[in-house]
Amino acid sequence: MKALSAVIAAAALVGGVQLFHDGNGESVALEATPSNIYRLVANGDEGGCAVTRGASVSDGLSLLTVAPNCRRLLPGIEQVKFWRQQNDGTVAFSADGVDPIVTFAVADGDGYESYAPALPLLSLAADGDLKPRD
Repeated sequence: MKALSAVIAAAALVGGVQLFHDGNGESVALEATPSNIYRLVANGDEGGCAVTRGASVSDGLSLLTVAPNCRRLLPGIEQVKFWRQQNDGTVAFSADGVDPIVTFAVADGDGYESYAPALPLLSLAADGDLKPRD
């Protein structure tokens, strides 16, 4: 009976490994991971800056790194340290994890658009090719 249990456990382990890996040994779970690097742009301007969502701190709250040049888009945004994802899909950036400096709603298509403060209008879109130092 112990041998049968061991065989079942081994089969479950192998099946679990196969579930998360395709034939070439690369993890499928990694392919499904969304980018944590975003480009923040004001009013459709060609310029922008990098915003990087970091490790999760608690449910819906993650660390956030904002490039120093983001200050030119929205003064004060360089103080943000947290990304809060709400159940309704909105995202808020804050310095303390509670009081938002800027709040975004899901945009048509990919990304987010700011609605508070009303001006400047900011867009936030995933950019896997963007370097965090931008």
